Amino acid sequence: MSTSKEYLSFLLDQLSSLDGISYRMMMGEYLIYYRGKVAAYICDGRFLVRPVPSAVKMLPEAEYDAISEGGRKKLLRVDDIDNRELLTNLL
Repeated sequence: MSTSKEYLSFLLDQLSSLDGISYRMMMGEYLIYYRGKVAAYICDGRFLVRPVPSAVKMLPEAEYDAISEGGRKKLLRVDDIDNRELLTNLL
């Protein structure tokens, strides 16, 4: 299931206070860039970030998900996408 353009637009609006946010579509999903570096993934209607120490600290109970089924790379799933402050601080 690919991510809808509406979901992408919602997340971009949530991150709109950050300068340097951009995105790229890749196989029906999206990569979110912050200041030219990959900052998050939007896959199958999920917002995923790398499990760097600061993200793990901010999201201590977050579930780990793979980008694709059977994928080995595990990322933190951000469920509280309505929390604009959390998302901007996370990136």
